[in-house]
Amino acid sequence: MSNHIVEAAPRGADCGADEVRVGSPARALRRVDKVLGVVTEVPSALLVVAEVGVLFSGVVSRYVLHTPLVWVDELASLLFIWLIMLGSAVAFRRGSHMRMTALVDKAGPEWHSVFELVATVAALTWLALVAAPAYEFASEETLVTMPALDISNAWRAAALPVGIVLILAMSVVRLLTTATPRAVLAALVVCGAVVVGLVQLQPLLQQLGNANLLLFFVGMVGLMVFSGVPIAFSFGLATVGYLSLTTSTPTIVVVGRMDEGMSHLILLAVPLFVFLGMLIEMTSMARAMVQFLANLLGHVRGGLSYVLIGAMYLVSGISGAKAADMAAVAPALFPEMKKRGADDGEMLALLAATGAQTETVPPSLVLITIGSVTSISIADLFTAGLLPGVVLAAMLAGVVWWRSRTAGAACSPRASWRAVGTSLLVAFPALALPFVIRAAVVEGVATATEVSTLGIVYAIVVGLLMYRKFDIRRIWPALVDTAALSGAILLIIGTATGMAWSLTQSGFASDLAAAMAKLPGGAAAFIAVSIVAFVLLGSVLEGIPAIVLFGPLLFPIARQLGIHEVHYSMVVVLAMGIGLFAPPFGVGYYAACAISRTRPGDGAHHIWRYLISLIVGTLVVAAVPWISIGFLSH
Repeated sequence: MSNHIVEAAPRGADCGADEVRVGSPARALRRVDKVLGVVTEVPSALLVVAEVGVLFSGVVSRYVLHTPLVWVDELASLLFIWLIMLGSAVAFRRGSHMRMTALVDKAGPEWHSVFELVATVAALTWLALVAAPAYEFASEETLVTMPALDISNAWRAAALPVGIVLILAMSVVRLLTTATPRAVLAALVVCGAVVVGLVQLQPLLQQLGNANLLLFFVGMVGLMVFSGVPIAFSFGLATVGYLSLTTSTPTIVVVGRMDEGMSHLILLAVPLFVFLGMLIEMTSMARAMVQFLANLLGHVRGGLSYVLIGAMYLVSGISGAKAADMAAVAPALFPEMKKRGADDGEMLALLAATGAQTETVPPSLVLITIGSVTSISIADLFTAGLLPGVVLAAMLAGVVWWRSRTAGAACSPRASWRAVGTSLLVAFPALALPFVIRAAVVEGVATATEVSTLGIVYAIVVGLLMYRKFDIRRIWPALVDTAALSGAILLIIGTATGMAWSLTQSGFASDLAAAMAKLPGGAAAFIAVSIVAFVLLGSVLEGIPAIVLFGPLLFPIARQLGIHEVHYSMVVVLAMGIGLFAPPFGVGYYAACAISRTRPGDGAHHIWRYLISLIVGTLVVAAVPWISIGFLSH
C-alpha cells in the first residue's frame, strides 16, 4: 500500500490571516482548527511511541526473559484503534487522505474550488451518517471484557465515535473557512436533495437486485473518486448508501466491519514500518547505501541509473513505504545525475519505475495487507518477495543499458578500491538491516508486526553511535507524519472491508468465482485476467484498498485452480505496482513527480519503455512460479 501520499498543509488554515480581525468568526474558526490539531496530533504521536514500547517489551520479555507478557496483544490492539482514528483526523486536517486528483488538477481554479467543496461535503455526509451507529457500537461493547487487561472493550471501541466526531468537526471548520456561506448553503442543499431523492427512489432500488452493485460500487464510487473525494470516504459513503437503501441491514453492521478490518494486529506493522522508514532517512543510513553503490558502479556508462535501481531495492527492504523510499534516494542521486547530463524526465521515469519494481520487496505494506485479509503467512510473503524484485530490476537494468549505449551518457572516473571499501564499511550497518529484519521473522525472534520495533531500535542505536546523524528535533514531526499516513491508509482498509462484506453478502462473490472459474484456459487465463484487472485497479485505487476489496474474492478462486497463493500474491502485487506508477492516473507517478520536482509531462513519454519492461518481467514471474515460491520451506 503501498502508501503514496503527498501531504498538503491544512486547507484554509492560513487563508487571509492578515485580513482577519480579532474577534471575527473566521478568527474563532482558526482557533478551533488549532485546538483540533493539538487534540489529535499530540496523542497520536504519543500512541506511536507507546506502540513501539509495548511491542518491543513483548519481544524482550518473551525471547530474552522467557516470561511472555499476556496482555501485550490486547493493549497493542486497544492503542492501535485509537492511533488509526486520531491519525485519520490528523490526515483529514492536513488534506492528506488518499485521493485521485488527476482530473481535478486539470480543471481551472474556479472548478478546483468546486471539487474541493464536493469532497468536503461528501466526507461530512458519510461522517454524519455513521456517527450515531459508531456510538451505538461502542455502547454495545461495554458488555464485552478484554480478558487479559480485565477492562471493558468499550475503552477500545470508543475510538471509533470519538475519531468520527473529531473529523466531522474538522469538516465543518473546513467548509466554513474555505467557502463562502452561499456556496456552503448551496452544497448542503444539493447534498440534501440527492439524499432525499435516493430515499424516495428506495422502493425502485430494492427491485433492482444486484444491479445496485453497479449503481453504488461502480457508478457512485467512480464518480466520487474521479471528483477528488478521498478514497476512504468514497467507499464508506457508497457502502452506507447501498445497505441503507437496498437492504434491511442496520448501519451499525458497517461500523462493526470497519472495526474488524482495521483491528487485525498484523496491520500494526504499517505505522511502525512507516516510522522506521523516516528514521532511515533521518539517520543518513539510506545515503550511506547510495554512496556505496555510487562508488561501486558510478564509473559504468549509465552507472548512476543502476545505482538508483539498486538503492530503491535496498531501501524498500527497510522502510516498506514507497514515498519514503523515493524521498530517501532521489535527493541523494539526482543532483549528480544531472551533472552527468541526465534528462529530468528520464530520471523521473526511472524513479517511478523503480517504485513499481520494488512493490514485492519486504517489508512491503501491500504484502502485510495481503497476509491480513487472506491469512497467508507473512514470513512466506516476505521470503517470496525478494526474487521477483530482482527479476524486475534486471528488466529495468536492460533498458538502462540500451538507453546508455544510444544516448552516450557520461561516465565518472572509477572510484579507487580503497574508496569502495571505505564506503562499504560505512554502509554495512545500513545494508545489514533488511537481513536483520528477515532473520528475526524467520527465526521466530519476533512476529512480522513486532519485528519493525527491532528495526526502529536498531536504527536509533546505529544513528546515534555510528552515523551520529540523529536529529532529535525531527522526531516529533516524524511521529505525527507517521500517525497521519497510517491513519489515511488504515481508514481505507476499514471502509473497504465494509464494502467487501457488502459485496460478499449480495452474492456477488459467488457469482464472480463461478465466472472466473469458467474462463477458457484455466489457471493461465485466470492469471492473465488478474494481471489486467489489477493494473487497472492499481491505477485508480492503489494496492491496499484493491487488495482488501478483491483479495477475499479472488484468492479462493486461485486456490481452486491450483495456483499457489504466494505465487498469485506476487503476480497481483507487481501488476498493481505497474498501475500505481503509470500515468495518467497512477498516484505513485505523481508522488515521484513531487519528490523529484519534475513536471508530470516531462516524464510521461519516457516512462513507457520502463513500464513495458516491467510488464515483461511480471509475465516472466507469472509464467515461472519457482521465482516466487522456490525458496519457501515446504
